[in-house]
Amino acid sequence: MSTDRSLLPASWDIPQVFRDRLGVTAGRQRAMVHEGHLLLVLHGPPSDDHAVRGGRFFWRSPDGTWAASATGKPCHSLDAHLAEFEKLVAEIDEREPLDENASELHADITALAPLVRASRNLHTALQHARELMAGSEEILVCRDRAYQIERMAELAYQDAQNTLGYTAALQAESQAAAGYQMAVSAHRLNILAAFFFPMATLSAIFGVNLRTGLEQQSAPLPFLALVGISVICGFVLKGFIASEAPKPPPQTTTASAPSDG
Repeated sequence: MSTDRSLLPASWDIPQVFRDRLGVTAGRQRAMVHEGHLLLVLHGPPSDDHAVRGGRFFWRSPDGTWAASATGKPCHSLDAHLAEFEKLVAEIDEREPLDENASELHADITALAPLVRASRNLHTALQHARELMAGSEEILVCRDRAYQIERMAELAYQDAQNTLGYTAALQAESQAAAGYQMAVSAHRLNILAAFFFPMATLSAIFGVNLRTGLEQQSAPLPFLALVGISVICGFVLKGFIASEAPKPPPQTTTASAPSDG
């Protein structure tokens, strides 16, 4: 590949094999070594558009001098590159998953998934660089930082997943309890209706009307007393129907003993 079309700066005095092994995009994160030169091909932290990945290139010459270049957001050193990941993971780690609702937890998981992949591949690339440059203490330190980034990202991702599952289980349990309570209340109401429905129906058909003489005495006090008693009885029945139902017994499954033959 010509220098003009290379993703690497033309001013870099690097082996041509590095330019030849790079295409029009950065590709996967990896490390390459040739004649004492080390080239790290890394990705910047994931953005909102996960399909767009900016390539970052870090070249270490045989004398230990570093140079950096990027196709997206500028990054001037490998230390700054790792610091970006550390800051992003620390911001996510400071959140309290239990204080978030299901929508916020889903958004966290969606944002963490590409971060976990990027940090895992970052650690893999630096681990490979460590194996290729076994005598470099600097690469060892960067590899360890990448491992810590990967670990924190995975823990945050797992915490968000666990909290989302716990939230869903709580909601399902609450809905099941509410459904059971409504079923018990409906059953109680049906029992009352079944008990009084024949009496009310027969009384209406045959025009049953018990005359007590109170109809004409001190009107409308008897009527108001009847209304008051009815309201009190209604509240009593409401309390009975809406009272908390006893919890159903836990379902147990009995395993049949294996037959002898």
